[in-house]
Amino acid sequence: MSKPYKIPQSVLVVIHTPALEVLLIKRADAEEFWQSVTGSKDHVDESYADTVVREVAEETGINALAPGHQLRDWGLENVYDIYPRWRHRYAPGVTRNTEHLFGLQVPAGTVVRLDPREHTDWRWLPWREAAEACYSPSNAEACLMLPKFTP
Repeated sequence: MSKPYKIPQSVLVVIHTPALEVLLIKRADAEEFWQSVTGSKDHVDESYADTVVREVAEETGINALAPGHQLRDWGLENVYDIYPRWRHRYAPGVTRNTEHLFGLQVPAGTVVRLDPREHTDWRWLPWREAAEACYSPSNAEACLMLPKFTP
């Protein structure tokens, strides 16, 4: 049985501490690819907020809605070309993705539990260093915008 095609609507979640340290995770299928949590909607009617909660839990083990966590919809979207290496995951002819941005503030010391099928390592970096470490330009830009969206 083949997997259904991915929906070209996704979220990017910059997980950070109050001190603006950003969580980056390393993809299992692309060792050079450090990133924030990202993920596509499971179905067209899934809200972006629900996608965030699901993807953050799946990829990091963090409950985005836990007490002391602050999830913020930044009200921004990126539209970008899907990297050719991952286009086969989408329906034929789909080449662009719309990515909705969120921030998730968590307490310092929040425990991270990766799904080893998806990610192999994690690290917390100050927001500017995190931007420099991101493989994706849109992810780097989101890290650089973090201070604007943090009280």
